[in-house]
Amino acid sequence: MIFDTHAHYDDEAYSADREEIISSLPASGIGAVVNVGANKASTGSSLALAEKYDFIYAAAGIHPSDVMEYENGTADTSWLEKCALAPKAVAIGEIGLDYHWDEPAREIQKKWFAAQLRVAKKLKKPVIIHSRDAAQDTYDILAAEGGSDIKAVIHCFSYGPDMARRFLDLGYYIGIGGVLTFKNAKKQKEVLAEMPLESLLLETDCPYMAPTPYRGERNSSLYLPLVVREMAVIRGITESEIEEITFKNAMDFYEIG
Repeated sequence: MIFDTHAHYDDEAYSADREEIISSLPASGIGAVVNVGANKASTGSSLALAEKYDFIYAAAGIHPSDVMEYENGTADTSWLEKCALAPKAVAIGEIGLDYHWDEPAREIQKKWFAAQLRVAKKLKKPVIIHSRDAAQDTYDILAAEGGSDIKAVIHCFSYGPDMARRFLDLGYYIGIGGVLTFKNAKKQKEVLAEMPLESLLLETDCPYMAPTPYRGERNSSLYLPLVVREMAVIRGITESEIEEITFKNAMDFYEIG
């Protein structure tokens, strides 16, 4: 069975066939999914999906691109705490830093990243970290806000082995998905080749990041066997072993069962 640790089935990309796709997942070997919030609305949608489907869990958080919701007063950490205490809310996320774009301002991103980490620490919830072009600041804020006392996954890992080792030394997990199958995924392949498998989480980030040969199309958990196959080749073990290891890792990370 496969555990998709990071999905966005509330996205409008699934508006036409959301129920059909989600309902088909268990029969296709997808045993569990965490649907991840990116703002106030999608956190609510994620919680609703978790209530509707037994095998779906939710994460509550504000993505760095959406932190102006906090800055403008339409969301606050008390709201986040309430959402994170829902019965099937298993993490705070996705939160972090995204320096690919000029806005929101970096100082605002950093402020609300730290604030959400403090909520996670208070509630003893794991955190799902979005980090794009912001490796050092991500590391510094995580270290300052708790270091190894925080349980974290660096989602859609995009840095090299040296940075991976620094996060792994804090006890963090590495999330890898469809990008691993891309021809230009040199860094991700290097990271996977040397990292401890007990720190690996399997994810889609769907509807984004579809694996080859579906790159550029809408992604879903149904494509994860392609990622599993690539992981198995890189590590020289069977696909069943990859599934078993990553499923156990996800259950441990999210403290399910």
